[in-house]
Amino acid sequence: MKSSYCWANDDTVIHAEAGNEANFLTKAQSATLVRRLGYVLRTHLQIGRKGTGKDVVTCICSNNLLNPTLFFAVIGAGGVYSAASTALTVAELVWQIQSSNSDIIIATDDMAAVALEAAERTHISPGRVLVLDYMRSGRSLSPSTNRRCNYLMETKELPWERITDSQVLETRVVALLYSSGTTGVPKGVRFSHKNFVAEAILTQAAIETYLSRTNQMLNVDFEYRTIAHLPVAHISGLQGYFINGTMEVPSVYLRIAKSASVTSEFHSLQHAQSGAAPMGPELQKLSESKLKCKLSQAWGLTETTGAVTWLPWDREDSTGSIGTLLPNTRIKIVDDDEIGVPDGHRGEILVKGPNVTMGYWGNVEATSNAFTADGWFRTGDIGERKNGKFYIVDRKKLELIKYKGLQVAPAEIEALLLGHDSILDAAVIGVADPAILGNEIPRAFVVRKPGHDLITEGEVENHVSSNLAPHKKLRGGVVFIEQVPRNPSGKILRRKLAER
Repeated sequence: MKSSYCWANDDTVIHAEAGNEANFLTKAQSATLVRRLGYVLRTHLQIGRKGTGKDVVTCICSNNLLNPTLFFAVIGAGGVYSAASTALTVAELVWQIQSSNSDIIIATDDMAAVALEAAERTHISPGRVLVLDYMRSGRSLSPSTNRRCNYLMETKELPWERITDSQVLETRVVALLYSSGTTGVPKGVRFSHKNFVAEAILTQAAIETYLSRTNQMLNVDFEYRTIAHLPVAHISGLQGYFINGTMEVPSVYLRIAKSASVTSEFHSLQHAQSGAAPMGPELQKLSESKLKCKLSQAWGLTETTGAVTWLPWDREDSTGSIGTLLPNTRIKIVDDDEIGVPDGHRGEILVKGPNVTMGYWGNVEATSNAFTADGWFRTGDIGERKNGKFYIVDRKKLELIKYKGLQVAPAEIEALLLGHDSILDAAVIGVADPAILGNEIPRAFVVRKPGHDLITEGEVENHVSSNLAPHKKLRGGVVFIEQVPRNPSGKILRRKLAER
């Protein structure tokens, strides 16, 4: 936070709660909390005592203003921050904890029960499950075994280590984010200091170019206020904080565009951005009409630490483009033989840059498969370049389903179905959601075991919804078939199922 690249002053509010204007953190307050929590994690919980980049801290926290502070505190203590989605079931959280070898969990109060059950199943002591209350009147971080103990009241601080060794910055793991990639069960994406710094600076460089082009001066004319993870129910926060920028997934923009009750809340909004899933030109135009500002798309993956492309805020586009390259990144579009294709031709998008992950945690095979021999990352997205802009037109892997911007790996649902006593074989694909343009929902094709003809669609759907996160529900239904189509090597022929 003392970096010359930081635009905020000590008294700048950098995090605030949309529903409570009194609950906020300034840059100085956040920095102090980071150092104090770093001391707690190092001294009381021994994070980083065995060396940096070894102790994994699993954080399953609903959206709150202390999450960034926790992130930096874990890294400052020498640990590895591993974020877990609040949509995970206990079984899914157990899998992630075991995969990452984590032995401490931090959970917001609403996720404490899930965290404690997962801790019991993974033999983590209840004293190493910390519960976070982020409300201003009673902010606390306490062991689940002693809620009267508040680590946020600690006054001793752990100094932030300044690292100058470039090799350490490039190779030390500081965070794990679990992603399905283009296929398969979730994998822990490894991030280094370099990855996060590179993504922050390349985004900042793009904004500075925009400011220069529009004759704005940093800290004089330009003040950026954004709202994260915007539900329609909390849209009034746009007015209270005079939000001038927002970044959402297409399904949120669809709700805004279609909602008759959302009318004049966007008077302060200057630009909007969409990501996590493709947005068609029609929805883009509808949304711009309601927002009364430009809406552009950005594109990136978990494995690229964030955006790779964006459309500058002052540029107009109504073609559905994901924009142009951000600084210091490279894209190559190739055919099936990994030979580059000319502009206007489609191929898989490969990416290179300092923001690209080092690979997957404890998964050498997946890491090897994700990169070409000369180090390009295979995104699995099919795209093309026209008139200097990039477009996503398809996904190379049919396996990955995108539901409201969330990843659903068919292999995970299939593994669950195959464990059912009445199911012989199963395959899952994504089908178009009739309710949301551009959205996909999972559909299962199931082969009953001989003598188990009584199993119903409802039973299969309940089996999935009872064991997996809500976004993985079989909203596309269940189809009983005689045989799952496969090629000679046993790979499911999903295109044949999609054609049914």
